[in-house]
Amino acid sequence: MKAIVAHHEISGPAHSLETIRAARIEDAATKTLGTLVGQLFGSYVVTDGNGSEERDDDLPGDVVSFRTRVQLSLSAQDYAKTQADLKDLVSLRNTLVHHFIDQHDLWTVDGCRAAQDELGSAYTRVDQHFEQLRGWAEHMDQARRLAAEFVQSDVFHDLVVNGIAPDGTVDWSAAGIVRALREAAAQLAVEGWTPIAAAGRWIADQHPEQLPAKYGCSSWRQVVHECRLFELRYREVEGQRAAWYRPREA
Repeated sequence: MKAIVAHHEISGPAHSLETIRAARIEDAATKTLGTLVGQLFGSYVVTDGNGSEERDDDLPGDVVSFRTRVQLSLSAQDYAKTQADLKDLVSLRNTLVHHFIDQHDLWTVDGCRAAQDELGSAYTRVDQHFEQLRGWAEHMDQARRLAAEFVQSDVFHDLVVNGIAPDGTVDWSAAGIVRALREAAAQLAVEGWTPIAAAGRWIADQHPEQLPAKYGCSSWRQVVHECRLFELRYREVEGQRAAWYRPREA
């Protein structure tokens, strides 16, 4: 249970994640069984359709940050039953630790036999809860492994770095090629406007992986047109018609 509470959720600046994880482990290690059960419900164990809302306003906006959460979603009926079962486990633990000796006459053979029978029954109940929790932990680890594999995949890289969804649609505001065009404009702009051809050559040198074809476009001019984040203007330069762009004002 301590492992689930400590590892099912983590968030913070990327450079601090290991420190944050260690702090969560240390914090969970000091918690009682009753406190852990309380933290488990509503955080890891949730009812269908009522998972915790993701909020990013508590994450710093000036550094790369990360948030991940694994949850077990149950029906309202199963949620209530599971919560009651684990509260029963807490009660059983407290009885065994604090009251067991007081409740049994351990100075007689019959009293010892009755205590032994109760311990056998308690062991069965504890074992059932243990197997349930172990199953939860195994599923959580599997989800984390799959998430780690996805984070290292080209699909994730395209989604996060390039703004390209798995179905090929592009979130232009998050697209890597748009960031590259902004960088090029900052370096090459003349009176606020940048030649698209020059920007394309600059990006090819600085960010060679950022190509129009990656985003379903045949040219840099099409990228500027499709993203709707830049103004586009044509000028006559040495007798040739050339396209220039500049970032739109927010």
